Amino acid sequence: MKILVVDDEALLVKGIRFNLQNEGYEVITGSDGLEAVQAVREQSPDLVVLDVMMPNMDGFTACGKIREFSNVPIILLTAKTDDMDKLIGFDHGADDYLTKPFNILELKARIRALLRRANSTEKQAAGNTLTIGSITLDLDGRNAYRSGQPAELTAKEFDVIEFLMRNPNRVYSREALLDTIWAYEYRSDIRTVDVHIRRLREKLEENPAEPKYILTKWGVGYYFRK
Repeated sequence: MKILVVDDEALLVKGIRFNLQNEGYEVITGSDGLEAVQAVREQSPDLVVLDVMMPNMDGFTACGKIREFSNVPIILLTAKTDDMDKLIGFDHGADDYLTKPFNILELKARIRALLRRANSTEKQAAGNTLTIGSITLDLDGRNAYRSGQPAELTAKEFDVIEFLMRNPNRVYSREALLDTIWAYEYRSDIRTVDVHIRRLREKLEENPAEPKYILTKWGVGYYFRK
């Protein structure tokens, strides 16, 4: 597995690279957002660890540009603790968010979890695809389609829609979705779920303002209508 680590703090990059290489990962590095975008294009990493505050191009912008051509899992790093920054990160397509200073064991746990989900080979009994209405998921390739047209989803967006489609017409609270889909050694802000649901509607619904499939049960949670 190849991991791209991008941060303008050279010592931090060196430490992360050392620890990840000890885990058997191939590690490539960069020091700003421009290098991050170029490295994803040219070297196709399996996962990206990306700092937010960097020269030339910040991590939010770089994340958004990467999402224009790749659904590689992205973990954002930041020294800020403001929940709004987390939501901005998710809105730009990040899959996870870690606040500095962090425990390297936690970073490695989140990397393992994202890679495990991104490379899941879980099969559907009938042909490795899951289709409800106009939405189809290719479970092996982890690709999504709306009316036959590709819809570029992040790793976490795919996890959310796959879970809801596997359990249609069942309402899940935001807390339940966090426990199920972000279920590794930390609790995220519940608004994270709202951001992912909104982005899924924008990508998979014909009219996101009046969704047909990804619905809200007011005061309870979200569900996929079959």
